[in-house]
Amino acid sequence: MFGLPLAFSAPLLLTAFLALPLLWFLLRVVPPKPREVSFPPLRLLFGITPKEESAARTPWWLTALRMLLAALVILAAAGPVWNPPAAAPTGSGPLLLVIDQGWPAAASWEARRSAAAALIDEAETNGRGVALIPTGDVPREATLSTPAAARDRLRSLEPVPYAPARKEALALAGRLLGTEPNAGVVYISDGVDLGADPDTARAFADLGAGARLLVVGGGVAEPLALAGAENAAEALTVKVLRPTAGSPRAGRVTARDMRGLVLAEAPFTLPEGTSEVDARFDLPVELRNEVARLEIAGEHSAGAVQLLDKRWRRRSVGVVSGTSTDTGQPLLAPTYYLSRALGPFADLRVAETGSATENINRFLDQRLPVLALTDVGTIPPATRNRLAKFVEDGGVLIRFAGPRLANAQDDLLPVRLRRGGRVLGGSLSWETPQKLGSLTPEGPFRDIKPADDVTVNRQVLAEPDGTLGDRTWATLADGTPLVTGTRRGKGALVLFHVTGDTSWSNLPLSGTFVEMLRHVVALSDAPPPPETAPAGTAVQPAGRPDVAALPPARVLDGFGAFRPAGPTARALPADYRGRSTADHPPGFYGPPDGLVAVNTLLPADRPKALDLSALGGRTEPLQESAPRDMRGPILIGAMLLLLLDALAVLFLAGGLSRMGGTRPRPGAAAILLAAVMLGATAGAFLPGPARADDSFALKATTQTRFAYVVTGDSEVDDISRAGLDGLATFLAQRTALQAGEAMGVDIGKDELAFFPVLYWPILANTPVPAQPVLARIDAYMKQGGTVIFDTRDAIESPGGPGAPLTPAQARLKEILSRLDIPELEPVPRDHVLTKAFYLLKDFPGRFTGGTTWVEALPAARDDADRPARAGDGVSPVIITSNDLAGAWAVSRSGEPMLPLTPGEPRQREIAFRAGANMVMYVLTGNYKADQVHVPALLERLGQ
Repeated sequence: MFGLPLAFSAPLLLTAFLALPLLWFLLRVVPPKPREVSFPPLRLLFGITPKEESAARTPWWLTALRMLLAALVILAAAGPVWNPPAAAPTGSGPLLLVIDQGWPAAASWEARRSAAAALIDEAETNGRGVALIPTGDVPREATLSTPAAARDRLRSLEPVPYAPARKEALALAGRLLGTEPNAGVVYISDGVDLGADPDTARAFADLGAGARLLVVGGGVAEPLALAGAENAAEALTVKVLRPTAGSPRAGRVTARDMRGLVLAEAPFTLPEGTSEVDARFDLPVELRNEVARLEIAGEHSAGAVQLLDKRWRRRSVGVVSGTSTDTGQPLLAPTYYLSRALGPFADLRVAETGSATENINRFLDQRLPVLALTDVGTIPPATRNRLAKFVEDGGVLIRFAGPRLANAQDDLLPVRLRRGGRVLGGSLSWETPQKLGSLTPEGPFRDIKPADDVTVNRQVLAEPDGTLGDRTWATLADGTPLVTGTRRGKGALVLFHVTGDTSWSNLPLSGTFVEMLRHVVALSDAPPPPETAPAGTAVQPAGRPDVAALPPARVLDGFGAFRPAGPTARALPADYRGRSTADHPPGFYGPPDGLVAVNTLLPADRPKALDLSALGGRTEPLQESAPRDMRGPILIGAMLLLLLDALAVLFLAGGLSRMGGTRPRPGAAAILLAAVMLGATAGAFLPGPARADDSFALKATTQTRFAYVVTGDSEVDDISRAGLDGLATFLAQRTALQAGEAMGVDIGKDELAFFPVLYWPILANTPVPAQPVLARIDAYMKQGGTVIFDTRDAIESPGGPGAPLTPAQARLKEILSRLDIPELEPVPRDHVLTKAFYLLKDFPGRFTGGTTWVEALPAARDDADRPARAGDGVSPVIITSNDLAGAWAVSRSGEPMLPLTPGEPRQREIAFRAGANMVMYVLTGNYKADQVHVPALLERLGQ
């Protein structure tokens, strides 16, 4: 009526409003006009002003009040009903009631059930049978029942947490309509299309062709849904969806953990003309990983809930590099490529300072689930034991090959390695670079499509044994392993047989590398396969993850609330990726430590408005509340107006004036002002106490200085200091470098990062430093420093392969075995160290028979015709036995302090030149290698 949800049970009584004008006239003439009586003595009272007066006519406002009272009585008698139920289609046949039972109907389910109940009541009044057909629990056959049975069936219906079977329900109603042509059909629709199905549209057309049809839908707030949760690098986001791009709408999304506790709330606003928007949670990654449920506040439906399992977690990965390239050339470092590859799906923590051992221990203390070690060779026993326990407890250890790993061997690898590695396509190799071959179907990479342009020119080889085939996840074209892995306890060990940068292959430049790392990182949450070794067994091959059926743990009902799994819920495979169905309702499946979430909507799902144009028929909106008889409230309003009328009559008769009282005397308000003076004194911030001793740092940093390790032998330490001072004097005379006096350092206490070069004379009785001290040396070398180890015993060493070691060399070997050093080689003739400043062939000191060792360079290419070669950085280690400091040592008067052996005329000059080349090599790195190429480049350019 007049666009309002209002109807009348006796509308004919509204004709009584026609009598209201007559009532108005009658009220205006009552009370009657006063009669005048002549009484002469009353003339004496004419001069007295009357205190009370009576109206001669009824005031207009009192007449309007009584007219309104009469109108209310008429309205109450007409039987007004607010939110009247929809009237069923006319006809003598039964009522076919089809009701949408999917999750979009959950938010307004009570209104839908009330509308259906009112239709059933009307059918009962008219003596019609009822066939109730829900679209969620579609019966096999539609049968007519009594209204009482249909009412009981309606009370038992609840929304289902999956898409309704609308096509089957409409087809069932169509078959029943064929047997009952006089039936009236009512379809209570939720108005949401969860998938364009042409069969559903055809069922709509068939049902609406010849039916007496009523469609009840709309009139309530459209349902909201969640889909596409993404735990990105910056924040956790989820899409808020609605079927139509209607008017603006706002709300909030709540994030809860597995126990149901609220972790955060994110507001959202759907602007006009927009059907989706992102809700964003700016939380720390540790807190985001605890989110197990996202829900729209106040929207009670399964579609408004997104469940998150461990697959949505943004795992933290600690990256530790054993090379010094990270400091010298960060854009060529393995950590650069790993950061780009892991960044889209993991939270990266890259160790930028400190030794590899320190960084590994720090990440283990932080309880990160995944560690990636790039070219980390020697690991101290204590740290190795912690890593082994980390893997046993469920961590994933990813290792990348490199020169250091190629010459190391430990038990934290999935396979045993051959020392040295394999070079493909070099000048001394008959083999060509290999392409990526196959990915093992039983491994975690089985779903990855390998790239065709991946080539490998160097790798570390695995020793063949009976388990190598089971542990191989990816191979090259010739069948050699490229990636191997194995399960150990609850965790996994994974080895990439190439480096994490592009020096050995172009795999880090491909998308295959990203997908491989994504699948490997996901192993941190995957349960161990059934063949995992029991306690006491070393390792087991890591094959295809467990795909056994996972039983339902907790599932959602149509309102989005958790409940125990019912008898109809079936187990699902561990790799299930579909949306919820009747057999697999949304919820959590599997054991408590490996839950898999199934959601009502997939990330690509977008609810749309349901097209009901094919049905035709009459359409009525759904009322949010049940029908309500308005006679009681209207009669109460009439009684209040009657009471108001009585008070008005009493006022006009002067009754209120006789009931007056004394006025309250106004009291004087006292306002008290309190002034509080706050003295703000400016605090003087005094500097804290100075450090105990900053003189060492000031002295080391105000000028470039060389350092030597204090051995405790005063004679050796004096020679080291005098030698480095003599080298500094030589450099000041021949180069632009003005170095200061050499400084002795205690490697266990002093900061080493101030010095580009650290000269370490090795004595036979030199104690092996403790592991924390060796970790400081590792960190110094990784951050770009170079240590010159000098055993000073070339005259004592017989030389040659297989020769016995001198005591000093044996002690040096023991020290180096506990350091993470790269593969070494004698200085080649084309090494940049031979051309950094002077052109040299060897590097003599006080002796000439020793060999100088540096980090091994990558294999030379066939087309590389250059006078000098250099690696990606500076060698962190230079080893000699020629006693360099003994040749450089000069007294304050400039005279040599020690004689030379064999004492050739230019031996001391060449020794100084060797020192100059070492210093220039450390300070300039690859720059000098490029400089010596200038003539060749100019020649190629024709200049």
